Amino acid sequence: MDLKEVKQLIKIVESSNISEIEIEEEGKKLRITKTHPSQNGDTVVVPSFQQAIPMQAMPPQAAVPAAPPAAETAAPAPAAEDKAAKNANIVEVRSPMVGTFYRAPSPDADPYVEVGQTVAVGQTLCIIEAMKLMNEIESEVAGKIVDILVENAQPVEYNQVLFLIEKS
Repeated sequence: MDLKEVKQLIKIVESSNISEIEIEEEGKKLRITKTHPSQNGDTVVVPSFQQAIPMQAMPPQAAVPAAPPAAETAAPAPAAEDKAAKNANIVEVRSPMVGTFYRAPSPDADPYVEVGQTVAVGQTLCIIEAMKLMNEIESEVAGKIVDILVENAQPVEYNQVLFLIEKS
């Protein structure tokens, strides 16, 4: 884009109701912004030129744990179903949503429950974070925690078995 074309664009912006125009051509950006009238009543148009910066992929975030391969995610479910099938007193606590499983209310706090611990109806078992919301998962039965099938801070799927509780 040459100087003559830029001047024409400035005149178009000055005479129109638009306050800003941005054009990208051959890797260069041109932005023309109309400001409010100056003290003497003239409209000021400020052209700005930028070299277009190519988009780059975001580097992976170290704090976010990678999702385990599909084979690892699916593996605990059959084992949980086998234990539940062997004992009719075993209740599976399943995830009501997709999210991240947390055993404790904060990283430095003790877990809500441990294997072998007795729980009551309505007692918090874990938290599942979904879309920045912390959802407490409560026990629907009274009994003893037989197994915790998910590691802390791991992603969980909808309907994935989280805990096995032996009803009392």
